[in-house]
Amino acid sequence: MKLFNRILPLFLPASLALCFFSCTRPAAEQTMNRFIDSLMSEMTLEEKIGQMNLPVTGSIVTGQAQSSDIAQQIREGRVGGLFNLKGVESIREVQRIAVEESRLGIPLLFGMDVIHGYETVFPIPLAVASSWDTLAAQTMARVSAQEASADGISWTFSPMADVSCDARWGRMSEGFGEDPLLCSKMVAAMVRGYQTDNLADSTSILSCVKHFALYGAVEGGLEYNNAEMSRYRMYNDYFPPYRAAVEAGAASVMAAFNTVEGIPATCNKWLLTDILRNEWNFQGFVVSDYTAVQELREHGVAADKHEAALLALQAGLDMDMVSEAFFLLQDDKNMLPYIDKACRRILEAKYRLGLFDDPYRYCSRNREENIYTAQSRGEARRIARETFVLLKNDNSLLPLKKNSTIALIGPLADTRANMSGTWAVAATPSRYKTLREGLQDAVEGKGTVLYAKGCNLTSDPVLEANATMFGREMRDPRSDEQMLKEALSVARKADVIVAAMGESSEYSGECACRTDLSMPDVQHDLLVELKKTGKPVVLLNFSGRPVVLNWEAENLPAILQVWFGGSETADAVADVLFGDYCPSGKLPAAFPRTVGQMPMTYRRFNTSRPLADGKDTFSKYQSSYIDSPKSPLFPFGFGLSYTTFHYSSPVLQNSPTCPTVSISVTNTGTRDADEVVQLYIRDKVSMPARPVQELRGWQRLHLAAGETKTVEFLLDVQTLGFYDQEGKAVKPEGEFEIMVGPDSKNVKTLTLSL
Repeated sequence: MKLFNRILPLFLPASLALCFFSCTRPAAEQTMNRFIDSLMSEMTLEEKIGQMNLPVTGSIVTGQAQSSDIAQQIREGRVGGLFNLKGVESIREVQRIAVEESRLGIPLLFGMDVIHGYETVFPIPLAVASSWDTLAAQTMARVSAQEASADGISWTFSPMADVSCDARWGRMSEGFGEDPLLCSKMVAAMVRGYQTDNLADSTSILSCVKHFALYGAVEGGLEYNNAEMSRYRMYNDYFPPYRAAVEAGAASVMAAFNTVEGIPATCNKWLLTDILRNEWNFQGFVVSDYTAVQELREHGVAADKHEAALLALQAGLDMDMVSEAFFLLQDDKNMLPYIDKACRRILEAKYRLGLFDDPYRYCSRNREENIYTAQSRGEARRIARETFVLLKNDNSLLPLKKNSTIALIGPLADTRANMSGTWAVAATPSRYKTLREGLQDAVEGKGTVLYAKGCNLTSDPVLEANATMFGREMRDPRSDEQMLKEALSVARKADVIVAAMGESSEYSGECACRTDLSMPDVQHDLLVELKKTGKPVVLLNFSGRPVVLNWEAENLPAILQVWFGGSETADAVADVLFGDYCPSGKLPAAFPRTVGQMPMTYRRFNTSRPLADGKDTFSKYQSSYIDSPKSPLFPFGFGLSYTTFHYSSPVLQNSPTCPTVSISVTNTGTRDADEVVQLYIRDKVSMPARPVQELRGWQRLHLAAGETKTVEFLLDVQTLGFYDQEGKAVKPEGEFEIMVGPDSKNVKTLTLSL
């Protein structure tokens, strides 16, 4: 009989204890601690280290689990969890080996990169940030957890809390943009969606906040690179989203690949212990990124794998992903206290999930019917519509009429596998519509959708192969001339051209960094030729990051940024394109004029020689570019609508206890629509200096045509304050500019004195 079966009857069952965890926390904690104390007293040192070992699954599937090397390690108690194993049958069989064939029967964690959906795929996180809708982020995580948990998964490596101001970095697609407040609100919502308020609920899964820390600030926008900055900037610009996730109750944290102050995050005690545990009181466990422990040798801080394991464990790392390095510490008695702490943290996570009570709680076969349901798909479609950003709409070209003849042209127009976007590892693209199918369904019986691919993704077949990995291939064997001729023939028969262009799903994402952010060569050439036809052109721009759209913005009448909308992209795009839904997305990161502006953020600090107010072009001996305006092409927070909004002058109520600012917003158009009202501040005189503008609040409103609503923002200490170089809160005082508007550029300003 297994140990957990002997011990559990002596105490309150895990699931029952966790049901009233919030109201009787001390008692529940005591019950858990007694259970884990007893379990650990029975464990060998090798079994304790086994809990800290997270190997990759390799070829384990049902029928092979009995004879695989991993299976034998599980029997020997040398595995704490596995990742990227999919399906109830496979996971149930491996879990059976752990609980029935190992000495102590300790259940495993099963993790997966459930980043923005499971089989129902939601928009990429950067797109969800464009909704400025935290409830949408929470809903995405909740549905993702329900589906993943129904398929055996109990742990996700999400959300990514890395702030990024550099669109060269491909992984910007996996985060929530350039602003720390927007990122903080989104990641906290994701944690709540994954975990709910009760981890013992079998539809809840552990979240894992990554990549701690500063990973979005890698130098040159280059994956796995270093990230160096002042602690003042860390505390104010990069730490807030990680901290918000911890305060939301995140169960685990993943250490980053990069160095911080010359020390890799994987073995950085200041990060993993001093900040995460001592300052923020994080109670969960910390896992490395893929093979990051053994890669400490590549960083040059460890001579061998043994030293790498030593450094990581002493710094505060609890679980080693893939490297299996902690087993090298078995003979070092000085490491026993560290091993005990790490093992306990992992066992606590399993206990809180209810795995000791029921190791198969995520393996119920009757729950598989809850995956990719009509309800889940409806939520994904609704959220995708909120994420699209209308960047340009001259002469109200959009929305299109359904009774028109539309030429749908471009390499993204008829590809099924690329709609879901990067990091959709559980996606089933065969179920998803292409954009062509979505538009055809939308106009059925009313209009006509003609189609031509027009060109490949790029003229370079090697680059295209790298940008369409993992089954996303779509290269056409025809010549550029043949495809262009077909496209122009189709275009001439249409009333309007809809060009589906930009990046493929794997053109952004992990290790998809770019030095050129403009439209790929043959796609740009195709757009030039389509414009020459004289037909109006609507660009549907697909990308996982901000890109350079200078020519497009100058020459095309309408641009809709659609990012990657997930499994329901096709129908969601049709909803917005034909006006069934009014676009409301706002940019979570500015679109540059040139890659030379990267990294770029609206939260810039002033220089000693700033450009004069209202000036944007070159001025000798002032902070400016000689060959380009300094401003972005499209600013942070920007997004148009099919209707128009009028903002009144803001009104300040300067209460001595807590000032407020209010503003009235009126929908002056003819369509019901959503608007995101944004609050920015500037601390005019401060030591240390503060940025010229900082987002400190927003409200998403729904306004019927002609309707007016008044929005109020508190101007409290939290809204106006900041952190010093040591991470201590600084009380706000002096003069502040208070700015309210539809984006970071178009604001109405007043002054507050404290």
